[in-house]
Amino acid sequence: MTSLPWYKINSVFLDMDGTLLDLNFDNHFWQEHVPKRYGELRGLSLEDAKAEIYPRFKNAEGTLDWYCIDYWSTELGLDIEKLKKEVDHLIAVHPHVIDFLVAVKASGRRLLLVTNAHVKSLALKMEQTQLAGYFDHIICSHDLGAAKETPVFWDKFKAIEAFDNNATLLVDDSLPVLRAAKNYGISHLLAIYKPDTCRPANDVAEFNAIHGFDDIMPV
Repeated sequence: MTSLPWYKINSVFLDMDGTLLDLNFDNHFWQEHVPKRYGELRGLSLEDAKAEIYPRFKNAEGTLDWYCIDYWSTELGLDIEKLKKEVDHLIAVHPHVIDFLVAVKASGRRLLLVTNAHVKSLALKMEQTQLAGYFDHIICSHDLGAAKETPVFWDKFKAIEAFDNNATLLVDDSLPVLRAAKNYGISHLLAIYKPDTCRPANDVAEFNAIHGFDDIMPV
């Protein structure tokens, strides 16, 4: 059980992929399904397709391009939005998420979804999970023109959502995002031990982390 000073927190910011949703969908999609379809298109084996596109993925990490469906559709010559729908049965909400969202709303705290996901991916996942209605506001980094890993994102975010750094909780599975939030001065930060339920637990480095949202139910 992770102890949080809930009496100090009035805003809760939650990441989507790997935090609320099982990252297995995204990992499988980008690491297996996209290379498979790319290989079929180009007449390549799965191994050769991975060898060709994995470095391109790596080069885009931490930028908006990495999260952009339209960018990868153009880069790879594939309809990424269509391909996501081929495996959308893998989209799954982590255990205890709904109970946590209901409890945060009932506590009167402001609840925001803060995601790097492209708007088309966000729409697909909200359609599949029906989570959108729990949030007071959904912040998509593509709308702000900067990824959460950058200081620019947090400046632009604060211009539209006047949150108090000292009274805000951010839960995110990305260490670069958590580090950016820490550098920005957000006081309460939590990582996720197992963003992908099909993979081993992460090394969460310098951050406190949770196994599930039942660890931090608000009081």
